[in-house]
Amino acid sequence: MAKCTSCGRNVGALPFGKKLCRWCVEYEANKRGEGKQEEYQRVMPTPWKRSDALGGVTFNQLFVGINLLVFLAMVGSGVSLRGPNSQQMIHWGGNFGPLTLGDQPWRLVTYMFLHYGIIHFGFNMWCLWDLGALAESLYGDWTFAIVYLLSGLGGGIASLWWHPASVSAGASGAIFGVAGALIASLKLGEFSLPRGMIAGTLRSVVTFAAYNLIFGAIWGRTDNACHIGGLVTGLILGALIAVVAPDRESILPRLAVIVMVALVVLGAARWVYGSRAFIVAAQRGSDLLQKGKTDEAIPELQRAVRLRPDYAEAHFDLAHAYSRKGDTGNERAELKRVIELDPKSALARYNLGLSYLYANELPQARDTFSQLLAQNFRSADAHVGLGLVAAAEHNDEAAVKEFDTAIKIDENTDAYYEMGSAYLRLKQYDNAITALKTHQEISEGDDYETEMALAEAYRAKGLDKESGEALQKAATLKQP
Repeated sequence: MAKCTSCGRNVGALPFGKKLCRWCVEYEANKRGEGKQEEYQRVMPTPWKRSDALGGVTFNQLFVGINLLVFLAMVGSGVSLRGPNSQQMIHWGGNFGPLTLGDQPWRLVTYMFLHYGIIHFGFNMWCLWDLGALAESLYGDWTFAIVYLLSGLGGGIASLWWHPASVSAGASGAIFGVAGALIASLKLGEFSLPRGMIAGTLRSVVTFAAYNLIFGAIWGRTDNACHIGGLVTGLILGALIAVVAPDRESILPRLAVIVMVALVVLGAARWVYGSRAFIVAAQRGSDLLQKGKTDEAIPELQRAVRLRPDYAEAHFDLAHAYSRKGDTGNERAELKRVIELDPKSALARYNLGLSYLYANELPQARDTFSQLLAQNFRSADAHVGLGLVAAAEHNDEAAVKEFDTAIKIDENTDAYYEMGSAYLRLKQYDNAITALKTHQEISEGDDYETEMALAEAYRAKGLDKESGEALQKAATLKQP
């Protein structure tokens, strides 16, 4: 099929010597004053002509192909078609603040080629196939590729800023960037298309962007921060290209625009790193704590709270680390800081009460658990804590009542064990055995302390065989 020598569009199957398409013919007539001036925009030089940068394969096709290959590889590795979980997405290169802002910035690229299941993948590829083809024909191969990738970077950076502790993935940030570039260029650019066609295409792209942003806001699970970041990056690129460097043959102006926007994106990444570095330190500290490396975790968590003094999660983990080290003073200081930052933090208040309890500071423990109960009268933890205080004061009857209340609120395995221990001290051996056996059933496992308590209860009832069996089992469960 013959091509127009001016813009590269198809002239038709039977050109009969034609060198210009009908759009360029009408444009030329318009310039001579023979057309209706108000129906046309000025022309952007050869806007729809393509290069053969990839040997006939467009960048849009390449991007779709990479997304498809990655998706098939994920499914082939065992990831569900309905979508991976967060850990799987992190494994495959998802955008996750603690890692991306740490030593894995490459995730800002890889996240663009991952998707949460077949529906997410299919919708994004459908949008990319249409919008990408239009944008690539408008900007040319290499400019389109840069618009796509820079927009994806912009979306990823915005996502890190908005929710750095979440896992983000998908091509939608880059696709929104392509849509933004088209919106800006169709509004500000100079084309040989009639204004009616320009306006129709512009309306379609604007509708696409608006609908998806609104849907994302309503659904809640969509990463709209990534969408907005990509859209803004694309709008800036499209506007600058249309106004400053519309001619693809003028390499230097277009290169200057791309470099300028790339520097802005890098500057934004640097700012996000500075403002969200506390997330990296907090996550590292938490990971080290889970691995039992308390001495290594404490400096990371201290750095996190130094960078972000109001980050309650890091203060709580730091309290946990100090507790492991037996540093009661700093443990309590951190727990009080958590409560100051988040007065509704029941877990922090409960742990503070336990800290007082283990130090035999019973009045302070009772006050703390009472505050927890005042905050939530249906708090099983508060009743367990008050029961433990009563038991420490040798008031086992009061302790049993508190444990019983906790169990009625929530079948707490610790409450059953503590109730059994209280009954044992009260010499109510049948009740003790019932509570301890229930604890074993609910916890779905045996433990040394429970078996020893059962052995004592059985022995007190004269059940020597059962007592011996419990002692034998306890011996196998005892830590070396």
